[in-house]
Amino acid sequence: MRPSLLDPLFAPLTGVTGVGPKIAPLFDRLVGRDGQPARVVDLLMHMPGGGVDLSRRPVLRDAPLDETVTIKVLVEEYRPPLPGRDRSPFRVLVCDETADMELAFFKPRPGQIEATLPVGSTRWVSGRIELFDGHRQMVHPERIMDEKQLAGMPAVEPIYPLTEGLGARLAARIARASLAKLPALPEWQDPSVLAKRQWPGFGEAMRAIHNPEDVASLSPASPARQRLAYDELLANQLAIIMIRASMKRASGRPTIGTGALEPKIRAALPFALTAGQEQALVEIGKDMASADRMLRLLQGDVGSGKTIVGVIAMTRAIEAGRQAAMMAPTEILARQHFERLKPLAEAAGVSIALLTGRDRAAERRATLEGLASGAIDLAVGTHALFQDQVVFHDLALAVVDEQHRFGVHQRLALSSKGAGVDLLVMTATPIPRTLVLTYFGDMDVSLLREKPAGRLPIDTRSVSLDRLEEVVDGIGRAVANGSQVYWVCPLVAESELLDVSAAEERFEDLRQRYGDAVGIVHGQMSGPEKDRAVEDFADGRTRILVSTTVIEVGIDVPNASIMVIEHAERFGLAQLHQLRGRVGRGSKSSTCILLYKAPLGETAKARIATMRETEDGFRIAEEDLRLRGEGDVLGVKQSGQPGFRIADLAIHGDLLALARDDAILHHSRDPELATPRGEALRALLYLFERNEAARLLRAG
Repeated sequence: MRPSLLDPLFAPLTGVTGVGPKIAPLFDRLVGRDGQPARVVDLLMHMPGGGVDLSRRPVLRDAPLDETVTIKVLVEEYRPPLPGRDRSPFRVLVCDETADMELAFFKPRPGQIEATLPVGSTRWVSGRIELFDGHRQMVHPERIMDEKQLAGMPAVEPIYPLTEGLGARLAARIARASLAKLPALPEWQDPSVLAKRQWPGFGEAMRAIHNPEDVASLSPASPARQRLAYDELLANQLAIIMIRASMKRASGRPTIGTGALEPKIRAALPFALTAGQEQALVEIGKDMASADRMLRLLQGDVGSGKTIVGVIAMTRAIEAGRQAAMMAPTEILARQHFERLKPLAEAAGVSIALLTGRDRAAERRATLEGLASGAIDLAVGTHALFQDQVVFHDLALAVVDEQHRFGVHQRLALSSKGAGVDLLVMTATPIPRTLVLTYFGDMDVSLLREKPAGRLPIDTRSVSLDRLEEVVDGIGRAVANGSQVYWVCPLVAESELLDVSAAEERFEDLRQRYGDAVGIVHGQMSGPEKDRAVEDFADGRTRILVSTTVIEVGIDVPNASIMVIEHAERFGLAQLHQLRGRVGRGSKSSTCILLYKAPLGETAKARIATMRETEDGFRIAEEDLRLRGEGDVLGVKQSGQPGFRIADLAIHGDLLALARDDAILHHSRDPELATPRGEALRALLYLFERNEAARLLRAG
């Protein structure tokens, strides 16, 4: 159970002074999680993005332009807009002993100016000064204060990410008020780390962020922010290490293949394995032969041949008289894996079955019976494989494709499907080292950096949408010469329906030109419709496949040699790289066309430049992390996995290894968190809601 000491932090935010029934829903929308109302801890962990220094109070003559300043002024006269010039602002002339300035208000409320800026009064105005027709002006001052109001203002006001209807000043005031709920917490950090880094205590750090004395305190590199980021990283690493220890404790069973089937699988392959694939198989073989459970992440770039490594590992489990399963995140990918594995399984005499959410009742029943009796050696499917009614006779190895689409809790669920099930997870999304530690720190890692022999480089070009007709003409010529083309439509918004509408529009345009040679696939189609569209393209019945990002992962049509990505500026780098990886899989030279709408912003320009410069997925992943942050890179913001609230890995990544080392060392000395520091670390796990790990302490 969560320590009672933390109860004030997990209390509803409505208990904070100033949060009434009108304001509470705004904070629920801003910081509430998973549909639950906002709590005090949610707001305290909502970090400001910067701050306004209200202590900067120059005279008008010395005030810098385009920076927030607070100026003492005398109100001289009103200058309302001329009759018939309703769009012009209401201007107020103010001055000090050094210069004058106009305050500009567009459509002020009746009586507002007279009430806040009476002629002849002295006021403090805060905002940004700019030049208009050579004269100083401040448009809509952020604050207008008399001496008494100024005395009650903080020296620095933090600026928070907000939601519609919630003002910056109100958010800052409620965050300050929330500090009153902060209890005195035991110190969970190693004293030597605090001394070396000169970090404050947890409570002091929170106060420095939400009630700062200077703007520097709000920097992500400030001691207070670093301290809080490190707390979050330590909670994350300790949780991962405890989960790993728990999974390892459910001891594995040695699985050693006889070598009877693997040569048949290798003989059926049209290529030899790369050195990287062979090395990965050595590492996997050692893990499977060990009495400990295997927990291994197989990372490879697009097209590096992870699937065949997984197939050979599964074959070894079947040689040992046990069963294996491969899980994919989508039905399209599960079916494609099944179609590719089926001939290999047949060549080796291995029985294989497909299990998805839309199997007919009779098929499903037969598959479930075959898995329970052991008649089926190898199951391929979606997450349907791990539902309660699926029982394996003796599952030895679970292979999970595109692991970042699934959460840690789904890894834990696998252990119920057999005694000491070995786990191999694969991702075609190269992941920066910091994110591997963060999300997959409970796993050993194998890397595939080479591409299979014969893979040709992909010619990547960026083309403005102004030249759309040229591109459409060009793909027509390519199709006439026997090529096949993917045309991926833009991400419109966080709405699958809008994405589909864009795809259908492009489909109709291309169909008018190229008739039945054009097919379409998107997420709103039924399963059989999607399968048919992909099959028609794979078999060459359609030559151009218009699609949403549903084809991002796994679809493999070797004859497809052109990838057009429309509105490429709307996609993340990793996604662009994944999509590009759908071509370049056959003997033809391939092209990827990034269609963009000008003018490009700086981030979009950097992404497209990176895509043109390199096909190295690991380099692309590091750049993607720098540009976007960890939640987007892994898709966790979309999939519901929690990203970090305080730590920013692009800035605090160097603290991650330190947190990992500290977590490993403490866990080795105090696995049950029974020492005084261990008790404090238990509170840390609950504070950052790493409850899964905390529960393991009770579960043993």
